[in-house]
Amino acid sequence: MSPVPFSHPVRVAHLNPRKPADLTLAPDAQARARIAQALDLTDLPAVTLDARITAAPHGAWVLTGRLAARVVQPCVVTLAPVESVIDEPVRRLYSPHALDPHPDSAGAEIEMPDEETEPLGSFIDAGAVLVEALSLALPLYPRAPGAEAPAPDGGEGMPAATDDADGQRPFAGLAAMLARRNDP
Repeated sequence: MSPVPFSHPVRVAHLNPRKPADLTLAPDAQARARIAQALDLTDLPAVTLDARITAAPHGAWVLTGRLAARVVQPCVVTLAPVESVIDEPVRRLYSPHALDPHPDSAGAEIEMPDEETEPLGSFIDAGAVLVEALSLALPLYPRAPGAEAPAPDGGEGMPAATDDADGQRPFAGLAAMLARRNDP
Protein backbone atom coordinates (compact mmCIF):
# COMPACT_ATOMS: atom_id res chain seq x y z
CA MET A 1 0.00 0.00 0.00
CA SER A 2 1.40 3.39 -0.96
CA PRO A 3 1.76 6.03 1.73
CA VAL A 4 -0.88 8.74 2.01
CA PRO A 5 0.28 11.86 0.11
CA PHE A 6 -0.82 14.12 2.97
CA SER A 7 -1.32 13.23 6.61
CA HIS A 8 -2.39 15.19 9.67
CA PRO A 9 -3.00 12.73 12.51
CA VAL A 10 -4.97 13.89 15.53
CA ARG A 11 -4.42 11.76 18.64
CA VAL A 12 -7.81 10.65 19.97
CA ALA A 13 -6.50 10.56 23.56
CA HIS A 14 -5.82 14.32 23.32
CA LEU A 15 -9.38 15.19 22.26
CA ASN A 16 -11.69 16.68 24.88
CA PRO A 17 -15.14 15.04 24.79
CA ARG A 18 -16.71 18.25 26.18
CA LYS A 19 -15.10 20.68 23.74
CA PRO A 20 -14.91 20.41 19.94
CA ALA A 21 -11.48 20.49 18.30
CA ASP A 22 -11.33 22.89 15.36
CA LEU A 23 -8.65 22.55 12.70
CA THR A 24 -7.84 24.07 9.36
CA LEU A 25 -5.64 22.14 6.97
CA ALA A 26 -3.99 24.00 4.12
CA PRO A 27 -1.23 21.82 2.63
CA ASP A 28 1.90 23.61 1.45
CA ALA A 29 3.13 23.53 -2.18
CA GLN A 30 5.09 20.29 -1.74
CA ALA A 31 2.15 18.49 -0.13
CA ARG A 32 -0.21 19.80 -2.85
CA ALA A 33 2.21 18.46 -5.49
CA ARG A 34 2.16 15.00 -3.82
CA ILE A 35 -1.65 15.07 -3.65
CA ALA A 36 -1.88 16.18 -7.29
CA GLN A 37 0.42 13.36 -8.36
CA ALA A 38 -1.51 10.77 -6.35
CA LEU A 39 -4.83 11.91 -7.87
CA ASP A 40 -3.50 12.34 -11.45
CA LEU A 41 -4.14 16.09 -11.43
CA THR A 42 -2.26 18.53 -13.66
CA ASP A 43 -2.08 20.99 -10.75
CA LEU A 44 -3.59 21.66 -7.34
CA PRO A 45 -3.27 25.44 -6.81
CA ALA A 46 -5.28 25.46 -3.56
CA VAL A 47 -6.95 23.08 -1.13
CA THR A 48 -8.20 23.56 2.43
CA LEU A 49 -10.22 21.57 4.89
CA ASP A 50 -11.94 23.46 7.69
CA ALA A 51 -13.03 20.78 10.14
CA ARG A 52 -14.34 20.19 13.63
CA ILE A 53 -13.98 16.96 15.61
CA THR A 54 -16.64 16.41 18.26
CA ALA A 55 -17.54 13.60 20.61
CA ALA A 56 -20.47 11.40 19.63
CA PRO A 57 -22.45 8.80 21.58
CA HIS A 58 -21.01 5.38 22.39
CA GLY A 59 -17.35 6.50 22.38
CA ALA A 60 -17.40 7.67 18.76
CA TRP A 61 -16.06 10.89 17.25
CA VAL A 62 -17.44 12.89 14.32
CA LEU A 63 -15.35 14.95 11.90
CA THR A 64 -17.43 17.51 10.02
CA GLY A 65 -16.21 20.29 7.81
CA ARG A 66 -15.91 21.85 4.41
CA LEU A 67 -13.43 21.05 1.65
CA ALA A 68 -12.54 23.87 -0.73
CA ALA A 69 -10.14 23.43 -3.64
CA ARG A 70 -9.07 24.59 -7.07
CA VAL A 71 -7.92 21.73 -9.25
CA VAL A 72 -6.56 21.48 -12.78
CA GLN A 73 -7.25 18.29 -14.74
CA PRO A 74 -6.70 17.36 -18.38
CA CYS A 75 -9.77 17.64 -20.62
CA VAL A 76 -11.11 14.19 -21.54
CA VAL A 77 -11.42 15.27 -25.18
CA THR A 78 -8.50 17.60 -25.92
CA LEU A 79 -6.17 17.10 -22.90
CA ALA A 80 -6.17 20.89 -22.45
CA PRO A 81 -6.01 21.96 -18.78
CA VAL A 82 -9.42 22.41 -17.16
CA GLU A 83 -9.70 24.27 -13.85
CA SER A 84 -12.52 23.34 -11.48
CA VAL A 85 -13.60 24.78 -8.15
CA ILE A 86 -14.65 22.32 -5.46
CA ASP A 87 -16.68 23.24 -2.39
CA GLU A 88 -18.00 20.15 -0.61
CA PRO A 89 -19.22 19.24 2.88
CA VAL A 90 -17.25 16.50 4.63
CA ARG A 91 -18.44 14.14 7.36
CA ARG A 92 -16.82 11.05 8.87
CA LEU A 93 -17.92 9.07 11.91
CA TYR A 94 -15.15 7.23 13.77
CA SER A 95 -16.66 4.47 15.88
CA PRO A 96 -14.96 1.95 18.17
CA HIS A 97 -17.77 -0.42 17.14
CA ALA A 98 -17.03 -0.30 13.41
CA LEU A 99 -15.07 -3.24 12.12
CA ASP A 100 -11.71 -2.77 10.44
CA PRO A 101 -12.11 -3.06 6.63
CA HIS A 102 -8.60 -4.59 6.50
CA PRO A 103 -8.91 -7.65 8.74
CA ASP A 104 -5.93 -9.83 9.59
CA SER A 105 -7.62 -12.94 8.22
CA ALA A 106 -7.44 -13.17 4.46
CA GLY A 107 -10.68 -13.36 2.53
CA ALA A 108 -12.95 -12.18 5.33
CA GLU A 109 -15.54 -9.66 4.18
CA ILE A 110 -16.56 -6.80 6.44
CA GLU A 111 -19.66 -4.70 5.84
CA MET A 112 -19.57 -1.12 7.09
CA PRO A 113 -22.86 0.48 8.19
CA ASP A 114 -22.35 3.36 5.72
CA GLU A 115 -19.55 4.96 3.75
CA GLU A 116 -19.03 7.74 6.32
CA THR A 117 -18.23 5.32 9.18
CA GLU A 118 -14.63 4.46 9.91
CA PRO A 119 -13.12 2.30 12.65
CA LEU A 120 -11.76 4.38 15.54
CA GLY A 121 -8.09 3.87 16.25
CA SER A 122 -5.54 5.87 18.24
CA PHE A 123 -5.55 8.63 15.61
CA ILE A 124 -7.97 10.40 13.30
CA ASP A 125 -6.04 11.34 10.16
CA ALA A 126 -7.66 14.58 8.98
CA GLY A 127 -5.10 14.82 6.15
CA ALA A 128 -6.20 11.45 4.77
CA VAL A 129 -9.82 12.68 5.00
CA LEU A 130 -8.85 15.75 2.95
CA VAL A 131 -7.26 13.59 0.22
CA GLU A 132 -10.16 11.11 0.14
CA ALA A 133 -12.82 13.83 0.07
CA LEU A 134 -10.96 15.61 -2.72
CA SER A 135 -10.68 12.42 -4.79
CA LEU A 136 -14.42 11.79 -4.39
CA ALA A 137 -15.32 15.38 -5.35
CA LEU A 138 -13.23 15.58 -8.54
CA PRO A 139 -15.14 15.96 -11.81
CA LEU A 140 -15.15 12.57 -13.55
CA TYR A 141 -15.06 13.94 -17.10
CA PRO A 142 -13.58 17.45 -17.12
CA ARG A 143 -14.16 19.17 -20.42
CA ALA A 144 -12.53 22.32 -21.78
CA PRO A 145 -14.90 25.04 -23.03
CA GLY A 146 -15.89 24.22 -26.62
CA ALA A 147 -14.47 20.69 -26.51
CA GLU A 148 -16.80 18.26 -28.22
CA ALA A 149 -16.88 14.50 -27.95
CA PRO A 150 -16.09 12.56 -31.16
CA ALA A 151 -19.03 12.01 -33.47
CA PRO A 152 -20.96 8.78 -32.81
CA ASP A 153 -20.11 7.51 -36.31
CA GLY A 154 -16.46 7.37 -35.20
CA GLY A 155 -15.60 10.50 -37.20
CA GLU A 156 -12.87 10.70 -39.84
CA GLY A 157 -13.95 7.92 -42.18
CA MET A 158 -14.65 5.23 -39.61
CA PRO A 159 -17.83 3.27 -40.26
CA ALA A 160 -20.77 3.84 -37.96
CA ALA A 161 -21.38 1.20 -35.31
CA THR A 162 -24.58 0.16 -37.11
CA ASP A 163 -22.80 -0.59 -40.40
CA ASP A 164 -21.64 -4.10 -41.23
CA ALA A 165 -18.19 -4.98 -42.57
CA ASP A 166 -19.11 -3.86 -46.13
CA GLY A 167 -20.27 -0.44 -44.93
CA GLN A 168 -23.92 -1.36 -45.54
CA ARG A 169 -26.70 -1.01 -43.02
CA PRO A 170 -27.74 -4.58 -42.12
CA PHE A 171 -31.50 -3.91 -42.24
CA ALA A 172 -31.53 -1.35 -45.04
CA GLY A 173 -33.19 -3.72 -47.55
CA LEU A 174 -35.56 -5.38 -45.08
CA ALA A 175 -38.53 -3.14 -45.84
CA ALA A 176 -38.12 -3.72 -49.59
CA MET A 177 -37.89 -7.52 -49.10
CA LEU A 178 -41.01 -7.58 -46.94
CA ALA A 179 -42.89 -5.47 -49.49
CA ARG A 180 -41.92 -7.87 -52.34
CA ARG A 181 -42.93 -10.93 -50.30
CA ASN A 182 -46.37 -9.51 -49.59
CA ASP A 183 -47.00 -8.61 -53.27
CA PRO A 184 -49.39 -11.08 -55.03
